[in-house]
Amino acid sequence: MVGLEKHSHNHRIETSGLRLIITIILNFVITIVEIIGGIISGSLSLISDALHNFSDGIAVIISYIAIRLNRRPKDTQYTFGYKRAEILAAVFNASVLIGISLYLFFEAYNRFMNPQKIEGGLMIIVASIGLTANVIGTLLLKPGSKGNMNIRSAYLHLLSDAVSSFGVIIGGVFIYLYNIYWLDSILTVLISLYIIRESWIIIKEAITVLMMAAPSDISIREIENAITNLDGITNIHHIHFWRINEIDNHFEAHIEVEDVLVSQTERKITEIEKLLHDKFEINHVTIQFESGRCSEKDLV
Repeated sequence: MVGLEKHSHNHRIETSGLRLIITIILNFVITIVEIIGGIISGSLSLISDALHNFSDGIAVIISYIAIRLNRRPKDTQYTFGYKRAEILAAVFNASVLIGISLYLFFEAYNRFMNPQKIEGGLMIIVASIGLTANVIGTLLLKPGSKGNMNIRSAYLHLLSDAVSSFGVIIGGVFIYLYNIYWLDSILTVLISLYIIRESWIIIKEAITVLMMAAPSDISIREIENAITNLDGITNIHHIHFWRINEIDNHFEAHIEVEDVLVSQTERKITEIEKLLHDKFEINHVTIQFESGRCSEKDLV
């Protein structure tokens, strides 16, 4: 019996610290402008947009801290390093968004039952400033959001605010032209529903990672068939397959082989590693070779 471990790595687009800092500054500036504009104009949807922008700034700060933690080297206590700091940041950011959205439901209901006069012209101007800044922020974070749940949660904050700012502008036009004040509450609810939906998707994905679930797009049965079809391998069992984060898939298993010399297992592990990497995108492989050792040979 011999245990061997091999590693290979894939890469994702990283978001620079400068991009994150610029995004943070933009969001706090927008927050101040929209809160002042919302109070003066009387627009709840504008204030809700300001609160979302404030949460955006906090979200990006948390994302930045998580990225810094992720880059810290492994140690004897955290042998995997701090790779899941970004997953925790994603859960926190998405949860905060849901909480804010639920609060705005309550405020929108009160405003709907007791409509107040709203300055539609000022609402349009301030929301346009917010839209411009949010579009800049989404463009800054979009490249790094594709393969990083943490950045994607911050990117979602900004994207949802860009959508909400656009909605506020449309609402402002109707309020300015037709004095439809209740439309402000409807916009607030629609914006909040969209944010809750997108945030919940991130939370569900993050939970599967934290619960060490196998990647949903890879079948363990397919892995079993692929490995047992290799020459000299009679059985694979005791599989553990999980994700550390979005890009690091870890796989370990007991593999039963026909009687071979220890020196021959190096060639076999190289073959298995290449198969798992090329066909299933698994980049960390730990194999324990054995021959007639385990009495129980369940797949998992």
